[in-house]
Amino acid sequence: MKNIFVFAADEFNLSLMRSLDSAHEYCFHELYQYSEVKTGKEFPVKTLYEGALARLKSYPGSVDAIVGYLDFPVSTMLPLLCQSLGLPSPSFEAVLKCEHKYWSRLEQRRVIPEYIPDFCVVDPFKEDYKQQITLDYPFWLKPVKAVLSHLGFMVRNGSELDMAITEIRKKIYCFAKPFNYLLQFADLPDEIAAIDGYHCIAEGIISDGQQCTLEGYVFDGKLCVYGAVDSIREGEHDSSFSRYQYPSSIPQPVQDKMIAVTERFLTAIDFDNGPFNIEYYWDKESDHIWLLEINTRISKSHSPLFRNVDGMSHHQVMLALALGKQPVFPYRKGLYQYSAKFMWRTHADAMVNKVPTEQEVQAITQRIAGTDIELHVCKGMRLSELNYQDSYSYELATVFIGADSEQELLHKYRDVQQALPLELVPLL
Repeated sequence: MKNIFVFAADEFNLSLMRSLDSAHEYCFHELYQYSEVKTGKEFPVKTLYEGALARLKSYPGSVDAIVGYLDFPVSTMLPLLCQSLGLPSPSFEAVLKCEHKYWSRLEQRRVIPEYIPDFCVVDPFKEDYKQQITLDYPFWLKPVKAVLSHLGFMVRNGSELDMAITEIRKKIYCFAKPFNYLLQFADLPDEIAAIDGYHCIAEGIISDGQQCTLEGYVFDGKLCVYGAVDSIREGEHDSSFSRYQYPSSIPQPVQDKMIAVTERFLTAIDFDNGPFNIEYYWDKESDHIWLLEINTRISKSHSPLFRNVDGMSHHQVMLALALGKQPVFPYRKGLYQYSAKFMWRTHADAMVNKVPTEQEVQAITQRIAGTDIELHVCKGMRLSELNYQDSYSYELATVFIGADSEQELLHKYRDVQQALPLELVPLL
């Protein structure tokens, strides 16, 4: 039995891992629960890091792998933990060259300049922030480290820039402070050492096309992409994710071009022995692709999609790589031809007046085949109390669905929305 330590474990993802064909070979240990890592207003990374090292080094048996499927701080800390115990992992510097948004753009400009937007760094705490921006309106402004579009703003004029800077100054600390703690473990070049987590990046608009995410890995220097997932957006500026849908509808020659660009970049930064997902936009009219960002982990949001369509969650890929093995992953062996993760959103603050019981949720998933439902709200809360939402919406629930056509996916989702007894009271 291999001892697998799961950083920020939650029951939903543990159940997916325990359902893998190879699960009988693994003994899963919780290296912190999700609630200890991701539910507070701040990330206690120093406590988490030192505590994790102490737990791992005092474990009486063998520590065979450390895994995580979450973004910051989990994905950022994993290479440090693995390095300390001599376990397979990408280097910490290679991970930072993907996760530090400004450093990543600098590296991309060096390797693949034709596939990225114009950008510049911004110190939001200096009074000359307007003069620092070299881009024309409109542009996106976001911290160099954040997740889920947190504190990401579409800026179309000076007044919107002032508003964005005000919000960023109030809230950037929740990512900046823990990110800066972790940066001390890296050998940073001078041009990056001066750009810590309290900085932002402004980027030109590339989001007019169709968005697609490649899921893949690099093992022993060789890149493999095993799936492409469409990201459909909604709301103001199309800035909020509506659903992820698999398999992608983007033509294979376009996907092949994305794969080639990905390989060029990850090879150039020496990213090896780890999973990734990388987001692109495809402008159909010009047939041009734009690289949005790179994540150094599997997307847990895509795991049920791969299970439904390919017959296995891609936690299998994560586990194999963490054990230093070549991943083996099925293709189109699942129960459905299509699968999606729907993010049920609303775009105004409200009070949650009623939520379904666990029994009511189970009854709906049993009646509507191929569905899983995760609620993110509870009775009596204000939506503005939810952590780490994007700047323009609130996510009420997640609904995973499998079907044999896109039309059936949408029909099942409407049925779930109509059946769930979820009631909101607008706040005037």
